[in-house]
Amino acid sequence: MGNKYLIFLGCAIPYRVSSFEISSRKVLAKLGVELVEMPEFNCCGLPLDPVSHETMLILAAKNLALAEQQGLNILTLCPGCAGTLKKVNKILKQDKALKEQINSHLKEAGLEFKGTIETKHLLQLLKEDVGLEKIKASVIKPLTDLKVAEHNGCHILRPKEIIGFDDPEDPQTLKALIEATGATCLDYIDETECCGAPSVGVSDKVALALARDKLNHVKQVDAQALITICPFCHIMYDTNELRIEKMFNETYGIPILHYPQLLGLAMGLTPEELAFNELRVNASKILKQLTQGANKQ
Repeated sequence: MGNKYLIFLGCAIPYRVSSFEISSRKVLAKLGVELVEMPEFNCCGLPLDPVSHETMLILAAKNLALAEQQGLNILTLCPGCAGTLKKVNKILKQDKALKEQINSHLKEAGLEFKGTIETKHLLQLLKEDVGLEKIKASVIKPLTDLKVAEHNGCHILRPKEIIGFDDPEDPQTLKALIEATGATCLDYIDETECCGAPSVGVSDKVALALARDKLNHVKQVDAQALITICPFCHIMYDTNELRIEKMFNETYGIPILHYPQLLGLAMGLTPEELAFNELRVNASKILKQLTQGANKQ
């Protein structure tokens, strides 16, 4: 199948975090990854799992069956979508009776799940299919003056037996990809902690406390930006950082960047091309610093 993928955008990204989609498309094009639009996809199924497990299985299987018809693997930008599609793919391949049950529903739409394709998240694709060497070779403006922190998020690495491309307790992929841009990736306390987004529906207070802890730890090491690879983690920090500053009388000023935005800058793409204008936390300070650093060189 080579470097050609069906892009699965999911529900949140096109409506709430288009900067993630825009920057991803730009850097993948530069890396020679061809994206094919996914026809008639529906929600991955994840939000419906607590309501109806079977509905979740049918929705995910439908997406997988559509991709099988095209004979292409799926690329997702959302770790939740990646996890769900990977999990259902694995379950249905292993459980013949369940596969038949789900296929009896898909038959109504003229589809059948066979189990012939794979799903990868952007991070896994960059690590396994593009590779660090190619990414380093694409960098024309190394971000050597920039010190950033990473936030992997929960779904990108867990559960390990389904996701399986990095260690949830000591993840290395995002760090290596950040350092490929020339930026320094700083370590900080409780790096693998959740952003808080999943608990928003239950308690706003708990969610904001988790995000605040994280921002404090990132601030302690003097990181100039926090790098995310999940739309929900990004929304959690980018939307709430200013709110947390007001509520707790703190000052952070830490822009939240999608990894492809960081990589795009190193590739020489402009902040406009990478949709920096959509970020709520102003990133002009680091952009100015990078411009000054480039002028010195």
